[in-house]
Amino acid sequence: MAHLNVLDVNGKNVGTVELKDEIFGHDVISDKKKIDLMHRYVDMQLSSRRAGTASTKTRAEVSGGGRKPWVQKHTGRARTGSTRNPLWRHGGVIHGPKPKDWSKKLNKKMKKLALKYALSLRHQEGNLVVLDDIKFETPRTREMKNVVANLGFEKGTKALFVLPWKKEEYRNVKLSGKNIPEIKVIIADNPGNGRSTNIDGLNVYDILNHEKLVLTVDLVRKIEEVLG
Repeated sequence: MAHLNVLDVNGKNVGTVELKDEIFGHDVISDKKKIDLMHRYVDMQLSSRRAGTASTKTRAEVSGGGRKPWVQKHTGRARTGSTRNPLWRHGGVIHGPKPKDWSKKLNKKMKKLALKYALSLRHQEGNLVVLDDIKFETPRTREMKNVVANLGFEKGTKALFVLPWKKEEYRNVKLSGKNIPEIKVIIADNPGNGRSTNIDGLNVYDILNHEKLVLTVDLVRKIEEVLG
């Protein structure tokens, strides 16, 4: 098992935490198959976000055009049968978009593996940070900026903070990070609920989209429990 220093919100070392190799110890950088699986997970996430509501009308759906505009011959103009012709202004659209379900699926085993690989990648790069805890009594952007500075992140570094439970003091941390463009705070789970609702959830896309990953000790234990 690997050991990682645990920091407080002031950036001081307050202990160590053991990281299970089966979750955080995979060699990802040199394995194309593992990178491919993470790509498939991200593709699934982004595809499932697409609304798929774009829609255009065909010539059968636009209004008007029930009558032939002019006789077939002897007018000197091109023959036509309807003003709904796609070549006409206000006519139908050829091969236009229609409502579609863009969502894709991965089985549970592949999702778990992709999440393990993403976590291992950040640990392998040295971009995984573990805090003993982080809670704010009230939402305050300045406090969040102080924490980021104390952790030694360079200006402009994208960092993902993942909090374990849906509680008020953690929600305040999430609100405190909303006005900092390079910082994103997500909440992983509901305490004591078998099925979580209105939860951001730990996911591969957010991990890979941010250079630094910041977890709490409680969340590390929860991750090892769920993915182990």
